[in-house]
This record gives sequence, C-alpha cells and structure tokens, in this order.
Amino acid sequence: MIPKIRIGTDRSFPLVNYLFGPGKANEHTDQHLVASWNDFAPDPGPNPERHQVAKLADQLDQPVKALGDRAPTKKIWHCSLRTAPEDRHLDDAEWAAIARRIVHATGIAPEGDTTACRWIAVRHAPDHIHIAATLVRQDGRLANLSFDRPKAQAEARLIEKDYGLRQLTPGDGTAAQTPTSQERWKAERTGRTETPRETLREAVRQAVAGAATEDEFFTRLSEAGLRVKLRHAPSGDVLGYTVALPGDRNVSKEPIWFSGSKLGPDLSLPRIRRRLTDGPADEEPPRSRTSPNGPSAPARSRRDAAGIAERATAVLDEDDDEAAAQLVGAGELLDALAQTSPAASRAALRDAARTFERATRSHVRAENADIRALRSAARGIVHAGGALGRGEDGGATAMVLSTLVLLTLAAARWHSARGHAQQAAASRQASDHLRAAYRQTSATPMRAMREMGQALPEPERRRHEATIRAALGEPESRTSTGRQYDALAATLAEAEKAGHDPKALLEEATSWRELGTARNTDDVLVWRIRRLADLPSIPSSADKPKTGASQERPVPGRSGTRVTRPAPARPASDPRRPAPRR
Repeated sequence: MIPKIRIGTDRSFPLVNYLFGPGKANEHTDQHLVASWNDFAPDPGPNPERHQVAKLADQLDQPVKALGDRAPTKKIWHCSLRTAPEDRHLDDAEWAAIARRIVHATGIAPEGDTTACRWIAVRHAPDHIHIAATLVRQDGRLANLSFDRPKAQAEARLIEKDYGLRQLTPGDGTAAQTPTSQERWKAERTGRTETPRETLREAVRQAVAGAATEDEFFTRLSEAGLRVKLRHAPSGDVLGYTVALPGDRNVSKEPIWFSGSKLGPDLSLPRIRRRLTDGPADEEPPRSRTSPNGPSAPARSRRDAAGIAERATAVLDEDDDEAAAQLVGAGELLDALAQTSPAASRAALRDAARTFERATRSHVRAENADIRALRSAARGIVHAGGALGRGEDGGATAMVLSTLVLLTLAAARWHSARGHAQQAAASRQASDHLRAAYRQTSATPMRAMREMGQALPEPERRRHEATIRAALGEPESRTSTGRQYDALAATLAEAEKAGHDPKALLEEATSWRELGTARNTDDVLVWRIRRLADLPSIPSSADKPKTGASQERPVPGRSGTRVTRPAPARPASDPRRPAPRR
C-alpha cells in the first residue's frame, strides 16, 4: 500500500470537486464517502450537483473560516492510498478503518480527540481512496504535521500485514522523488515511455560517471542534449544547476526545469562536488595499455574495471562503513557500462544501473573513503568509447559483468545486515539484470572455450580436470557423465601454454571471496584466471588443437590402404593475441 501526501493552499472545494467528479479521463466510478470526521458528513455521491459538493466543502472549511485573516497559507492536506494490483479488493468498511488509522498515525485526527481536524475519505475506484483534511483543528489550533509522511508509510506497512496485502519494503527517506501523477499522465499523453524526471535523472547520473571536474560534468550534460542553466552568486560562483528536456514545456510554453536535488538526493551540486573532491578521477583519462596487436581500448578498459570491481567486492564483504562509498563508485561503473555497451546487452545494463542507483544511497556515510580506482575505471570505460560486443570486446564485457554480479550480491548482504530493506532489494534486482546481460555477452566466448576444451587431447584434459577437482574439493571418482569443465580446462591449458602454473592460478582464483554466491562457479573462475594470466577474453580459433588421439591425418598408401602420417606442425600462436573480429 502506497500513501502519497500533498499539501495545498486552496480551500477544500477544488479538491472535493475533483474527487467526486469524473476524473481526468472518466476514470472515477461510484464516487462516495466511506468515512468522515464525525460519520455524519453529507455524501454528494456519484455525479453530484455543484451545490452538493459545496455543502461538503463548506463543512470541512468551517474551522479555517473561523480564523479569518489568521488562517494559515497551507490549508488542505491530501493523502491517497492505493493497494497493489495483485491485492484483493477491500470493501468500504475496511477502507474506512484504514482511513481512520492513517489520520490517527499522522496527527490529523488522533483517536478520541473530538476537536481534531475535519477530514473525509472518498472512494472512487476499487483499489484506492483519497483522504482530504483541513489543517486547522476544530479548537482553532493548527495541526501538528511533524513527520507525517514517514508516519503514514510506517502505518501502511502495519496495514499491509494486518490485511494480508502485498508488503512493501520500508524506506529510510533516501530514495529519489518519484514522478507525480501529473508527470505520468503527461508522459502518456505525449507518447513517452517514461517521465522527463526519470530521463533527466539517468542523464545526469551518466554525466557525472567518472567526470574529473565540475566543468566536465556540465559539458557532458550539454553534449547529452539537455538544456542546462546555472545559478550564480553575486560573486560569480556557481551555486546550483537545473536541467530540462528540449521540448518539455508547461502551459506557458516555458521549459520545465528540474534542479539536481529534485532528481535525486545525491545529484545536487554540493553532493556532486563532494564526490569529485573525495574520490576524483584523474584529469587525463586512463590510457589503455594496448599494442597494435593487443586488445582494443574498450576491451582493455573493461578488463581493468573487472579487477577493480573485484577489490571493491572484497571491501563490501568487510563489516565497516567504507563500503558505502564503494557502492557509489560501483554505481558510476554501471552507469559508464550502460552508456557504452553493445546493443544486445544495453537494455539489461540500463535496467541494472537504474535499479542499483537506489542501493547507492543510505544514511551510512563513509568519511575519507577512497573510490578513485572505481571512478577512474568508470572514466576509462567512458573515454574508451562503445564496445562492439564481438570478439575481445564481447569477452571483456562478459568478464566485468561476471564480477559485477558478485558485487551486487555482496551489496545486498551489506545492506541487509544494516536493515536497509529497499537498498538490499534493489541490489538483488540489479544482480538479476546483470545476469541477463552476462548471458547475452558470454554466449559466444564461453562456447568457443567449451569447444576448445572438448578438443584437448584426452591425457591433457584429464590432467586439468584433476587439478580443478582438487582445487574445488570434489571427488576424483566423478564419471564422464558428470559435470564437465570444458571451458575451465581450456583456460588452464591456455595459461600453461603462456608459461603460467595452472595449479597456482586456480588456487589463487578460488581463494578470493564471493565464489560461493555464484550460480556458476566455473564461469567465475574462467574469467578470473583469464584476467590473472592476461589471456584473451575469447580464444582464437587458431589456438584450438585438432580433435583426435594422435592428431594425425590419413593419407593414401601405395597398396591402396590408408595409413596415417603426422600432420605438419603449425607455428605456435601467441595466446595473448586477440580473436579476429567477426
């Protein structure tokens, strides 16, 4: 159940007239009162005459009118209560009881207080009611609305439990402001899939991801096609900023501006400045360590980000508050990936970044925490440009996504341990989106590695599988019909060919944290080892050994029979050489 509270300056008539009217799109049906301050308020009923609405509004306003010129500017309190789509429909008696609980909890009309504010509860749809109240008590005093919104939310959580409704996670006041009903209706009318507020919030987050300076942040906003307006002090210093979507105008044909703080608590200019100061990215974007035959800049930036994300995951597993800052850096990393990802995984990554945004904010503050590595990783991804999603680019994207799945799961545990229900739920949901993106990006490289593993000579394959089972603590008696380690065996073979000790690499990879939370430990180990050994993210087809026990090919003999001769040796390929683009 979601309570939404608004305060108005008008008297009761405009609101009451709307509640008993047809609605903006004739959506109101069977409008009627379910409860009131004295249970005797006149009910205009559906499709009432104007004088019937005026009679009810006048009774509500009597305490306000009695104050005359001393009446407060804010006169009306409006709370809507809506159940979830899957909830059962409550009857009038249940809605009346719920309305009384809300006005009692918020201080509008405490139970037993006969001189409290006047209020009514109107039902004009099966799934919600509206509570309208005047803010002057019947004894002439003003209503005490201290913390009315969190009180209403807390009471709604109890109502959900008592009435068997869908139980929402309790908030802590750190969530971004949701779009208003008017914003949603306008988006529907104009054919937009989301409101301008939501579009602007994502654009601002992406602009700040990895930004090194305030000027760069504002430049990115302009390059994203947003209208940007700065607010200056008399001295010329910038005090704040507002943004607007081109073409989004009000009835006066003026742009509709949103300040950063209206988009998200962490997007105000002071909070962005703190992020730039506390964890600055380098002035110059990180240079990818590439050679003419090495991985592309997008691939290298993703490989570097995977290692940095792995270290951030270990910090999240520690029981201290420094993780709060790591979550902010992880959010920037997701925003950077979402704007540079291949088309196939872009939607899932955008969903992951948007969802995880809720997990980056809580009341926990990490003082002097260093997130320069994460912000530099985000900066490197943004400046490296978009990845094609094929070959080395696709494998490197899968590599960093595999790590980010574990990072978001670690974030969920960290938030759960501190009672941050909404943030923990957002982290788990983000991990689901990341898994979807990972499945899309990892299909080709993992298939190539499995085929490479299946083509290994049987003795070499058995040797690597024995190493894997020993490292994972699995029995040696596993039959050939059991779980296969094709991709992992292929990776160990590549590493050994490149001069690494396969056993040592595997032991190091399995010693890192978060392996137990992975749904597929083989995939996690494959990407960890390939990064540790600096192997290509997708093996070259030239590196695959030929199938067969002796790798020989038949040739015709003199007597007509077929004999075998060794196949001509091929020069060993460089395991660091990336796969050809497809």
